[in-house]
Amino acid sequence: MEKKDKKKFRLTLPVQMFLGLGLGIAAGAVSSSGFAETWLKPLGDIFIRMIKMVVVPLVLATLVSGAAQMNDVSKLGRVAGKTLLYYAATTGIAVAFGIVFGLLFQPGAGMALAGGAGSAAANPPRFADVLLNIVPVNPFSALVEGNMLQVIFFALLIGFALASTGEKGKNVLLFFDGLGAVMIRVTDYVMHCAPFGVFGLMAFTVSKYGISVLMPLSKLIIAMYIACALIVFFVYFPSVKYTGISFREYLRQEWPPLLIGFSTASSAAAMASNLQAVRRLGASKAISSFSIPLGNTINMNGTALYCGLCTVFAAEAYGLHLGIADYVTIVAMGLLAAIGTAGVPGAGVIMISIVFTQLKIPLEAIALIAGIDRVLDMARTPINVLGDATAALAVTKSEGELGRDPFDEAESAEENKTA
Repeated sequence: MEKKDKKKFRLTLPVQMFLGLGLGIAAGAVSSSGFAETWLKPLGDIFIRMIKMVVVPLVLATLVSGAAQMNDVSKLGRVAGKTLLYYAATTGIAVAFGIVFGLLFQPGAGMALAGGAGSAAANPPRFADVLLNIVPVNPFSALVEGNMLQVIFFALLIGFALASTGEKGKNVLLFFDGLGAVMIRVTDYVMHCAPFGVFGLMAFTVSKYGISVLMPLSKLIIAMYIACALIVFFVYFPSVKYTGISFREYLRQEWPPLLIGFSTASSAAAMASNLQAVRRLGASKAISSFSIPLGNTINMNGTALYCGLCTVFAAEAYGLHLGIADYVTIVAMGLLAAIGTAGVPGAGVIMISIVFTQLKIPLEAIALIAGIDRVLDMARTPINVLGDATAALAVTKSEGELGRDPFDEAESAEENKTA
C-alpha cells in the first residue's frame, strides 16, 4: 500500500515542465535581465544544446527506417504524396489566417512610422538554388552542419534503396532501426532535464521581455495567439475528427510536445516527444517516422501564419497599401518560408526579411517584431508541432492503418517514462 501511495504522488514530466514554466515566470518577474542571463538562461541553453545533439541522428535513423519499412514503392509514393499535399494545404491556410487576422486586428494601424526600404537583407533565393541546396555534395558535411533538408534527402534515398535491396540490406536496416531506438532512449534522458531548461528559458524571457515592453505591441501578440487557437479549431480539429480519435485524447497525448514547443520555441526540441505521442495515438511506425521528421523541416504552419500577420502589421505601421497581388505574393512567399525554415528559435525573423524585401516594406519593421519575437515564437511553435502530428494521424487513417501497429512492450515502457 505504501508503494502505491508513493507512486500516486509522483509528478509526471508534463507536470514538472508546467511547474518549471510557472517558476520561471515568477523568477523572471523578480530578477534583473543581467542576473537571469548570467545564471538562469544557461540552464535553458544547455537543454537546447542537448536537444540539438540528438536531432540529426534521430532524424537520420527514423527517416531511413521509416522509408525502408514502406517496401511497397507504390505505397511509399502514395504516403509521400498525401503527406506533402496535407502540408502544402495547411500551410497555405495558415498564411491566409495570418493575413485575415492582420486585416481584422490592424495591429500596426496608427503607428505612423517613417522609413525607407532597406537594402541590407538577403535577396530571395532563386528557385534553382533552393533545389540545388536540397542535394548534399557531401552527406557527412550535411550531418555535421545540421542541414536538415539535405539530411532528409540523403536519409530518404538510403531508405528507398534499403526497401528495394532485400536480404542484403537487412543488416543495414537493423542498424538504423537500432540507432533510432537508441536515440529515443537518449532523448528520454535529455527530456528529464526539460523542467530545468523550461525554467531557465522562461525566467530569461520574462526578465528581458516584460509587460512594459510587450504592451505597445499587445494587439499583434493577441492577434497571433487568437489566430493560432483558431487554426487548431478550424484546421486540426476536423483532421483529428476524421481519424476517429477524440480531441480530448489527442490533446492529452500531445500535451508534452506542445508544452516543449511552447516553452523552448523550438519544433526540433519537441520532435522526439511528438513522434512518441502520435505512436501512442495509433499512427503507424513507418508513416510517423516518415512524416514527423519531414514535417519538422518543411511543415511550418505557425511560421507561415506569422509571416502573413507580421507582413500586414509592418505594412500598416508604415502606411503602405497592399493589393490583391501583394496578398498572393505573401501566400506564395509564406509557403517558401515554411519550407526553408528549420525548427529552431528565431528563424522566422530571417524569413520575414525576405518577404519584406519582396514587397518593399522597410526592414526597420523587423526591429519592432524582433523585440517580441520570442513571445510570438512561443505561439507559433506549438502550431508547427500539432500540424506534424495531425498529418501523421490523418495519413495513417487514410491508409487504413490507424491503431494496427501498436508498440511492443519494451517500447511502451520506454514511452511511459517520458509521458
